[in-house]
Amino acid sequence: MAGQNTVDLTGRVACVTGASSGLGRQAALALSAAGAQVVAIARRADALQALCAQVGDGSIAALPHDLSDRSGLKDCAVLASEQFGAPDILVHAAGINTRERADDITPEGWDVTLTLNLAVPFFLSQHLVPGMRKKGWGRIVNFGSLQSYRAFAGGLSYGASKGGVAQMTRAMAQAWSADGINVNAIGPGFIRTELTAPVFNDPELSARNAAQTCIGRNGEPSDLDGPLLFLCSDMSAYVTGQILMVDGGFTAK
Repeated sequence: MAGQNTVDLTGRVACVTGASSGLGRQAALALSAAGAQVVAIARRADALQALCAQVGDGSIAALPHDLSDRSGLKDCAVLASEQFGAPDILVHAAGINTRERADDITPEGWDVTLTLNLAVPFFLSQHLVPGMRKKGWGRIVNFGSLQSYRAFAGGLSYGASKGGVAQMTRAMAQAWSADGINVNAIGPGFIRTELTAPVFNDPELSARNAAQTCIGRNGEPSDLDGPLLFLCSDMSAYVTGQILMVDGGFTAK
């Protein structure tokens, strides 16, 4: 994908969590198309193998791993670095949204949500930062949400985790950007994925969400490609600690 007005990530190694489906899968495909070698991490080995087979050029390596087990994150980082070398780029797309009413949230459900959405992006980054620091270059992209800023029904624990991602992104940038490691976040709006299928399968709700954007439509996974590649490249050399909302202007209204 090298060329005029394109992002060329040839020679870069990227690590993408949640790469078996949805926005994580789209991120892995976009980074691979831009020339990066990609380590795709998720629980479902079969889905990861299908992703690798779809690309078919060896630029994506599958790393099945259950990220919800925090005790295994150091091992995950070691295995990720064994595929193509120490990652330059780390994209945290793995996440969970239980969509529970506030009165129904359990301590167990709260812990799972906060672990996968908030703790994993920090601790996996912490394990991979030394390799980036040694190179003097790195890009970390967290995934925020509309709920980083807005309260949604059935989203208390998810919203708490994504609000935390916004502040964590700023704090990670403060901690590591002087070493050449820029940390930013993408905040997707209503994007058509497996996780948002219940929303898109309800025509009335889907239309209502689209009407709340400035653009007048809901998003497709490919809408994140440009913003993601920008944040993962030299084009964002002076951008860090920011949350880029890719929501069609939903949060602008």
